[in-house]
Amino acid sequence: MVKKLGRGPRGEAEPEQDEHVPGDGEDADDDDAAADDDDAVACGGKHDEASWGGSAPTMSGFGGLDGGASGAGADPWTMSTLVPMVVEQTHRGERAYDIYSRLLKERIVFLQGPVNDTMSAAICAQLLFLEADHPEKPIQMYINSPGGSVTAGLAIYDTMQYVNCDIHTLCMGQASSMGSLLLASGTEGQRRSLPNSRIMIHQPSGGAQGMASDIAIHAEEIIKLRQRLAEIYARHTGQPVATIMKTLDRDYFMSPTAAAKFGIIDDVIEKRMNYGKDKPASD
Repeated sequence: MVKKLGRGPRGEAEPEQDEHVPGDGEDADDDDAAADDDDAVACGGKHDEASWGGSAPTMSGFGGLDGGASGAGADPWTMSTLVPMVVEQTHRGERAYDIYSRLLKERIVFLQGPVNDTMSAAICAQLLFLEADHPEKPIQMYINSPGGSVTAGLAIYDTMQYVNCDIHTLCMGQASSMGSLLLASGTEGQRRSLPNSRIMIHQPSGGAQGMASDIAIHAEEIIKLRQRLAEIYARHTGQPVATIMKTLDRDYFMSPTAAAKFGIIDDVIEKRMNYGKDKPASD
């Protein structure tokens, strides 16, 4: 042990402090090992999810995204962003809306960025609100997403099927992975894409670590999810499940024209009012 005597900000002598210096027969890593033991006791001997379980299955595409979100500013649903405001004149005076709330009044929903639980809750809430507001009017859903969490995406999918409103989907930018499944799940005949968008489908990915039995359970679950996702794609595209399973094996990119042939969308458009007159983009 080495005694250290310091001085405080006013020059007074401070109490002595012990500084541990490894000596003969001692290892500098012993303190770290002891700290780890203390942590194990503090946790009550229980393992957290990262120590035994697997990550939630994900479906993510472009942008180097792993599990749906990486990089600064990647997720507009959970990070502060500059949102334009719209000011309207009413009989009660001026009223300001953020742009997304104003578009929601027009029954327009934006599905932008990685699919995660936060985004899923917001999208589902908007769909349920619009159905309650007017169950007979269609909802416009604009999609630009690289994919993300399978369970969060399936929550949106189930809500889209649950509500009575027709849902018109439109891809702008990209609809990859879970984004492409949500694009395909719009009302048949009302699934469209802008000409320079890209669409990608693939199988889910995930990981597991820990005991062999737990790894086997997670592997079995992700295989079941792959089968279920293939059945959903088959339902909305008209393709056989076997064809979908083969296509999902690796990342499969499509132009809007190819996506229309595959059955993910119904139409490629350039102008809002010219649905039947636009020339599809070439592959």
